[in-house]
Amino acid sequence: MNKIKTTSFSPMRKRQKRMQIAIPLSSYKIEFRDIIIFIVERKMGMTRRAFLMDLARRKGFQVENEFSDRVTHIVAENNSCSEILGWLYKHKMEDSSRFRILDISWLTACMEVGRPVDSEKYQLPVKEDHSATPDIDRTCISQYACQRRTTLKNYNQKFTDALEILVENYEFNENKEFCLAFGRAASLLKCLPFTVVRVNDIEGLPWMGKQVREIIEDILEEGESSKVKAVLNDENYRSIKLFTSVFGVGLRTSEKWYRMGLRTLEEVKCNKNLTLTRMQKAGFFYYDDLISSVSKAEADATTRIVQDTVWKILPNAVVTLTGGFRRGKQTGHDVDFLITVPGSRQEEELLHPVIDIWKKQELLLYYDLIESTFENTKFPSRKVDALDHFQKCFAILKVHKERVNKGSAVQSNVFAEEGTKDWKAIRVDLVVTPFQHYAFALLGWTGSRQFERDLRRYATHEKKMMLDNHALYDKTKNIFLSAANEEEIFSHLGLDYLEPWERNA
Repeated sequence: MNKIKTTSFSPMRKRQKRMQIAIPLSSYKIEFRDIIIFIVERKMGMTRRAFLMDLARRKGFQVENEFSDRVTHIVAENNSCSEILGWLYKHKMEDSSRFRILDISWLTACMEVGRPVDSEKYQLPVKEDHSATPDIDRTCISQYACQRRTTLKNYNQKFTDALEILVENYEFNENKEFCLAFGRAASLLKCLPFTVVRVNDIEGLPWMGKQVREIIEDILEEGESSKVKAVLNDENYRSIKLFTSVFGVGLRTSEKWYRMGLRTLEEVKCNKNLTLTRMQKAGFFYYDDLISSVSKAEADATTRIVQDTVWKILPNAVVTLTGGFRRGKQTGHDVDFLITVPGSRQEEELLHPVIDIWKKQELLLYYDLIESTFENTKFPSRKVDALDHFQKCFAILKVHKERVNKGSAVQSNVFAEEGTKDWKAIRVDLVVTPFQHYAFALLGWTGSRQFERDLRRYATHEKKMMLDNHALYDKTKNIFLSAANEEEIFSHLGLDYLEPWERNA
């Protein structure tokens, strides 16, 4: 039997009106330009968010439609701080300290008085709430540092410091397996937008193996790791760490001195059976300066010295500060520079006249010039930490107090005491690269070390490519891939571009 089609007389639900007349942003008068607000739609709904945005704009506030790094104030309703941290992580904004994260009651209080009110009592408790694990999908956190945005904001420093001590010890003992394992774990913890407060917080994360979990659990329960404490008390570790702190002294030499029964730098200097290299002699002579951190002001002063000298010889040369300072660090152990000349091969002879000028100016305390061994046809090196083949110079420069103070309002601590010398010995590395290879060298010399390791590992295992400081080679197509800048290298590898300050892995 055919079914008779009947008409239903039950009342139909009215469709929600989502189309509203859009008011041009230019029609709103902005009264408070120092505040840029973004209202989170999560748990609020589109209609209420649109109403609040319009109301705030009518009151003279600047409210963004889309979230960006221009935002100063994030307003949320019925969200905990951990939820907003997770939301920020998904939007690739791990550094929550850049924003004021506020409850919706702040915005309504502003609306009542028609002007911004003090936001302090309306802030979601960021510091306290770091203990709560943000609502993030752990399966989305990559095993590769080159796919994680890692800023200098480290919420888990007590764990990463401990793991890095173990990494250093395993490196001294040439235990590559554990060195890599603990290094990768420390790197991953640095990118987390929350503080680990229980072992379950690292559940499902890459590189969190049994031994790493034990270290973290030990610190959480006892305040320190017994394993790390044992390393710090180990005479071999302390001696090797001390010896390798000298410029020019590597692991092999340190082990040799330790086997000879030497334990202090004074014992090494007094031992007449030892013949020190030029580099080691310089390392001991300027030890106190070289062992102290280089400040950003000192790095800037060194940059001016290098630029002034290079530009006297080649005015069109590009001089770039690389290393940790390019990643946003305020201190370092040396200052690295990359030098190139657009569209020219003049750079091949650059370092010789640079050295001559510094000698005449009595700024050069030590140098070791290594000529280029680079071949255009050479494949990228399979070694992750392979030193590049460009012309380079490892030097120690005399940087005067007046140069540091000239470029900074804050005087360097090195010169604070009366009666001290008016200069500091600073380690400087200069690398000269052909212009067509500049992007690869810049990427490699910017670091961090773990970031570079994972970037090359990713290229090899995920993309069947070979990457080093000279080139990127596609093994499936048997061609070298050119790149004018770092963005193009990331693009070749199918990676989202990470700014230098996001590579602190």
